[in-house]
Amino acid sequence: MRATALPKALVGPLLAAAIAAFLFPACSVKRLAINSLADTLAASGDVFASDNDPELVRDAVPFSLKTIESLLASVPNHQGLLLSACSGFTQYAYAFVQIDAELVEPKDYQASVQGKERALKMYLRARDYCLRNLERRHKNIKTRLMKDPQPALAAATLAEVPVLYWTGASWGAAIALGLDKPELIADLPAVRALMDRALELDETYSLGAIHEALISLEAVPQAMGGSPQRARQHFERAVQLSKGRSAGPYVTLAAGVSVAAQDRGEFEKLLAQALAIDVDAHPSLRLANILTQRRARFLLSQANDLFTSGDRPPVRRARRSPHAPIIGIREVPR
Repeated sequence: MRATALPKALVGPLLAAAIAAFLFPACSVKRLAINSLADTLAASGDVFASDNDPELVRDAVPFSLKTIESLLASVPNHQGLLLSACSGFTQYAYAFVQIDAELVEPKDYQASVQGKERALKMYLRARDYCLRNLERRHKNIKTRLMKDPQPALAAATLAEVPVLYWTGASWGAAIALGLDKPELIADLPAVRALMDRALELDETYSLGAIHEALISLEAVPQAMGGSPQRARQHFERAVQLSKGRSAGPYVTLAAGVSVAAQDRGEFEKLLAQALAIDVDAHPSLRLANILTQRRARFLLSQANDLFTSGDRPPVRRARRSPHAPIIGIREVPR
């Protein structure tokens, strides 16, 4: 087996644990090592966010996610690890599972369906980690969210904005892929309440990621509470907060609103704006923009199938809408 070098961020905690082995009983050493490593993983920066090689990140992230899950088996209530698991699985599912499934759909529809089902399972896995996190602060939160979502979140604080956002993002992304599953559709009010509360507490979070998520939430049919007008308002604010540096809002509005309105001109303009962003000009958004621009090029290549031409109906919309998942990627899994 080829040896793999440890990430530098992990060397310090492991060295400290090794030294402690000479000073403390074995059980204390194990607990010290686990908590030290857990704290380091949970607090580490998003080291992949500025990477320019998506395939390298694709190969690296699963090991990180499984390491987090292994640690959670020993420290199941570590809030930092629970948030990292939630955000990590959500972003990995979107960036490297769902997008792949969309790209392969024109050539292999069954493989696309299987990929989206895999992404759906990951989104639900991520959601459950976030709900475990919220449960530490708010007892019976899932039950209360299902019964009366707005009051259930009234006690949430500014410090909880990240977990509110990622709970809503993972849950909403699952709903977007599970539109044929009534049991998921019924959860939409809970997702909206999570995003609304996060927005109320800090609308600037992660360069406007909450507003970007709300573009997708408002892009659902009006019968489900959606509003194209509100979606555009959230788009404008998301662009403003990201200072036009993120391709995400443009692609989200194009896929979620322009296609539904059958406005090909707006669709192509938005995607052109997304593709015009220089990915190297904003290192903290580099990988996210690379992945989003990949999706933008694919959507453009499918425009003839997404929009009507005379009496010909759009082809792909009969199979699966290109509606973006309810997630605004500003970070990449650790």
